[in-house]
Amino acid sequence: MSIRGILSDLATHFEEYVCDALLAFFMLLLFVQILLRQFFLYSIPWGEELATYLFVWFAYLGASVAARMSAHNRVTFQFMFFPPIVRKVSEAFADLLWVAFNLYFVYLSYEFVSRMNPFWKSQTIGVPMKVFYMVLPVAFTLMSIRILWNNYQTLVKGVEIRDPEAEEIEALKKASAAGSGSQA
Repeated sequence: MSIRGILSDLATHFEEYVCDALLAFFMLLLFVQILLRQFFLYSIPWGEELATYLFVWFAYLGASVAARMSAHNRVTFQFMFFPPIVRKVSEAFADLLWVAFNLYFVYLSYEFVSRMNPFWKSQTIGVPMKVFYMVLPVAFTLMSIRILWNNYQTLVKGVEIRDPEAEEIEALKKASAAGSGSQA
């Protein structure tokens, strides 16, 4: 694979790779914590706190992954009754409202983080809380980029981006119909 291909894959799946690493690390940390408590009557003093912060980063970056996959929960039932072009424009408008909210939240969260007292540190780790709260502007910025990219793909390039669960449901319906058709 070329350098360009690797960079493209990294840009496409960045949040997934980070989420994978965060999940593996905080699960390992919690597992070690349980083993230490049960068998050695000891616990890592900072383990619970770090696992909590890692989980929060995992959740917010996971929201960005869901945005990339167009897998966020949203109400789109009403769009099924529109002609295809009206449906696309309506969904794009709804996404633009979503991006506007995200960017406003990026502004507010960045303001919040930048005004934090530099002496406000986590209790057991001693890391400035700014580090942990930076997930808010980072994740909402990434989410906005993913939403805009999906709309570019849909409206300009004509690529249909479907929720993976919707694809799975469609495949199950086809399999069910094929199974019931062969029994008749």
